[in-house]
Amino acid sequence: MAEIGAYLKKHTEALVKDVGIEAACEITGKSKATLGRYYSDNVEHADRFMPVDAVARLEKAATYPHVTAALADLKNITLSYERRNSDSPRTGGVNSDVIALSQRFAMLMTEYQSAIEDGIITVNEAKRLLKETSMLQQVLIEMKLHLEEESVS
Repeated sequence: MAEIGAYLKKHTEALVKDVGIEAACEITGKSKATLGRYYSDNVEHADRFMPVDAVARLEKAATYPHVTAALADLKNITLSYERRNSDSPRTGGVNSDVIALSQRFAMLMTEYQSAIEDGIITVNEAKRLLKETSMLQQVLIEMKLHLEEESVS
């Protein structure tokens, strides 16, 4: 259970940072200290998690549903976004997605090469790899949606 808690706290922190701490306070009605406790890895805050309604409000303002994606990952569920849930229309198509996918994968491999040069992947290197992996996942989701649109048309 501790591993799950740590995983959710990391994604909660990513969500708050995505939205911005000031905006997150305004959206949730919580203080900076309270939000910080939700993703703190201190033992005294181990059992504190952000309420689901606050997560929903923040994810509406975020660029990515960090906590929802983490929960899905824990259940081995793949998420997919639907056009009707987006406020802005998607641009480009499969060709631009393939290019973006290649670029993101190259960036991930560059980070990986840099991380393993000394044979040890540090916490900061792991965070950069995780960020690149998440960005790669977002490109794949866009590509999936474009392919679904083309298969229906």
